[in-house]
Amino acid sequence: MRRIHIALGVRSLADSIADYTQRLAAQPHVIVPDQYALWRTDTVNFSIRQIPAGEAPALRHLGWEDDAASAFSETRDCNGIVWEEFGPEQQLQEILGLWPDAQIKR
Repeated sequence: MRRIHIALGVRSLADSIADYTQRLAAQPHVIVPDQYALWRTDTVNFSIRQIPAGEAPALRHLGWEDDAASAFSETRDCNGIVWEEFGPEQQLQEILGLWPDAQIKR
C-alpha cells in the first residue's frame, strides 16, 4: 500500500489533535504529548508537530509511506519542498528514536 504523507507544524498540539481527529474521522496512531501526533488512514499518513512559540504554522514536508520502500529516503522537488519515502516500520523506528516514550496505538 502507498499513502501520501503530509507533515505540518502547528501552534497547539492539543487543539490540532482534536481538529484533525474530527477531520480525518480517526484517532491518532502515535501521540507524543506536547510534541507530535501521527494518523494513518487508508489514504493518508498525516503528522503534526508542535512548533516553538512565535513561529507560523506551516508545511514541514510531504512524502510517501510505501510498504515496498526498502529504506528511508529524502529528496527535494523543483520548488525546494522536502519529500520523504519510507515504510511503516522505518517511520516507527524514526519516531521511537526521537521519542522512546511515544504512545503507540497497535
